[in-house]
Amino acid sequence: MAKFVVEFQYNVDRAGRQELHPAHAENLRGLADDGVLLLAGPLPEANAGLLLYEVEDRDALQKLLDAEPYVRGGLVAETRVRQWTPGKGSWIAALDRPAA
Repeated sequence: MAKFVVEFQYNVDRAGRQELHPAHAENLRGLADDGVLLLAGPLPEANAGLLLYEVEDRDALQKLLDAEPYVRGGLVAETRVRQWTPGKGSWIAALDRPAA
C-alpha cells in the first residue's frame, strides 16, 4: 500500500463550501472507516485542506479524488498529490509497538 499526501486549494471561501460540506464530510468519514483516509483537515493559514490517504496505487487514489464532492462540485481550484513514505516519528514508533 502507498501513502499519498493531497492538498486541495479551494476557489471559494469556507462559506462558499457549506452547501457541499455535509457530502464532503460524509465521504471522508466513509473513507476513514474503510482505513483509506488516515488524516484530513483544513490548513488554517490558507484556503486549503490537507489529506493523507493509504491506497493501492496512484490510480486508486485518483478514483477517490474524482469522487470527492468538493471536486465534483467544482470547488477545488488545484490539487497537489505527493507520494509519501513516512519512516520516523512517534506515530511510526507507536505502530511498531506490540498491542498490550
